[in-house]
Amino acid sequence: MQLTDIARRFIVHWGEMGTAWGVNRTVAQIHALLYFHGQPLNAEQIAEALSVARSNVSTSLKELQNWGLVRTAHQLGDRRDYFETSHDVWTLFTTIVRERKEREFDPTTRLLRDLTMQPGFAVEPSDVQDRVAETLRFMEALGSWSDEMLRLSPTTLEKVLRMGAGIQRLLRGEQSHQS
Repeated sequence: MQLTDIARRFIVHWGEMGTAWGVNRTVAQIHALLYFHGQPLNAEQIAEALSVARSNVSTSLKELQNWGLVRTAHQLGDRRDYFETSHDVWTLFTTIVRERKEREFDPTTRLLRDLTMQPGFAVEPSDVQDRVAETLRFMEALGSWSDEMLRLSPTTLEKVLRMGAGIQRLLRGEQSHQS
C-alpha cells in the first residue's frame, strides 16, 4: 500500500504526538494508519505501509486491542485477521480518556486515599497532611467530573466543550449575584 503525502504526514505526526503522551511511536502510527485509511487492514499491509517489522506490528496491535482502540475484523474467504478502529473521533477520545483514567489516574487516587487512612499519616506534619488531603480532594473531584463527562453522549459532550469560557462567564455572573 502506497501512502499519500497527506497520509504520511498525518501518521508521522500522530506517532510524534503518541510519544509525547507516553505511547510507543509504532502503536500510535498504526492507530493513525487505521483511522486515516478507514478500512480494515491485515498485519502484513500495516507492516508494509509503515515499513516496520511484522513482529512490531503484532505487539502494537495487541496493545491497541488492550486499549479498546482496535478490533479484529474478518473478510470472507481470507483466514487472516484484519484490524480496524472506530471512525468516530468522539468514541476514540472517550475510549482514550477512560483507559488513561483507569490506568493512571484512578491508581493515584486510590494510593492517596490509602495513605490518608494509614495510622502513620496522623504523625506526619500538619502541612504535609493538608497537601496530601487537598491533592486527594482535587483528584476525587476531577475523577468524578471526568466520569460524568464520559457518560455524556458525544453530541452533549461537544456542546459542553464548545461552551468553554461561557461557563466561566456564567459562574462569574452567579458569584456577583451572591455577593
